[in-house]
Amino acid sequence: MSDLKPDTTFEAKSHKPAKVIEADPAQIYSPLATEDEQALADAVRLLEYTSLAARLSHVLGKQLTSATSLLPEKIRTVASKAASLALRSAMKIALRSLDQKPGAANTLYHKTLATASGAAGGALGIAALPVELPVSTTIILRAIADIARSEGESLKDPATAIACMEVFALGGRSQVDDEMESSYFAARAFLAKSVSDATKFLASQGAASESAPVIVKLISQIAARFGVVVSQKVAAQAVPVLGAIAGAGVNYAFVDHFQGLARGHFTVRRLERKYGAEHIRLEYGRLAQVWRENRDGS
Repeated sequence: MSDLKPDTTFEAKSHKPAKVIEADPAQIYSPLATEDEQALADAVRLLEYTSLAARLSHVLGKQLTSATSLLPEKIRTVASKAASLALRSAMKIALRSLDQKPGAANTLYHKTLATASGAAGGALGIAALPVELPVSTTIILRAIADIARSEGESLKDPATAIACMEVFALGGRSQVDDEMESSYFAARAFLAKSVSDATKFLASQGAASESAPVIVKLISQIAARFGVVVSQKVAAQAVPVLGAIAGAGVNYAFVDHFQGLARGHFTVRRLERKYGAEHIRLEYGRLAQVWRENRDGS
C-alpha cells in the first residue's frame, strides 16, 4: 500500500473562514404582542373606517353627503379660508398650553370645551365660522396633543408638534377609498416631504417662525384636506334645527372624530417605535384587509 498522503495544500490555501453576516434586527419578523395587535386593529378601524359625515348624520338624523355638495361656492370658500386660518392659529398656541405630565388623556375635558364653543357659534349661524372655528380647532389640537403625550410622545419635540398637525389631514374623506391600500398611509406619504422639511426647520429655528415658507406650505397642504371636514361641519350647522343645539352636537362630533384619528395615529407611531415602521405597515395592511373582507362579506 502506498505511503503517499493526500495533498491538502490546495485545500488549505483555498479555504477561507465563512463571513458572518449579522441580520438587521429591523428585518427580523417579530409577532406583535396580543395587546399591541389589538391596539393596531383598533387604530385601523379609527383611521380607515370612520368618517365625520357618518358621525354628523347620526347626530342630526339625516345624511349629509348631498347637503355638503349643495353648499354654495361662496360658503365653501369661506370654510376653506377659515380652515387655513384656524390651523395657523392653533399651531401658534395649542401646544404651549399643555403640560408634559404622564397619565391618560383627558378626552372629556376637551369635548366639553368644544361643545360649549359650538353652542355659541351655532347660535350665531354660519357667519360666526371665522371666529368659532379657530377656537374649536385650537381645542381639538390640544386634545390631539394630550393623546400624543399619553402615547409616549414628547411635546417638547418639534416632530410631535408636526405629527399633531398631521391629524387634521387624516379626516379629509367621507368614505373608504377601496382603490387605496390605506388612506392613512397615503395621507402620510402625501405630507412626508413637507413634514420632514418643517420638522427640520422647527428643530433649528424654533416654533416662533410659523410664517416661514416650509411651515406655510405644510399648513396649506393640511388645510386642503381639513377644509373637506370643515365643509361637512358647515353643512351640518346649516340644517334647520335649533342653532345652539345643532352647534353643540356638531362640535361634539367634530372633536370626537379627531380624537379618534389622533388615537389611531399615535398608536401607530408608538408601535412603529417599538417594532419598526415597515413591520407595522405590513401588519396594518394585513389587518385592514381583514376589515375589508369582513365588511364585504357582511
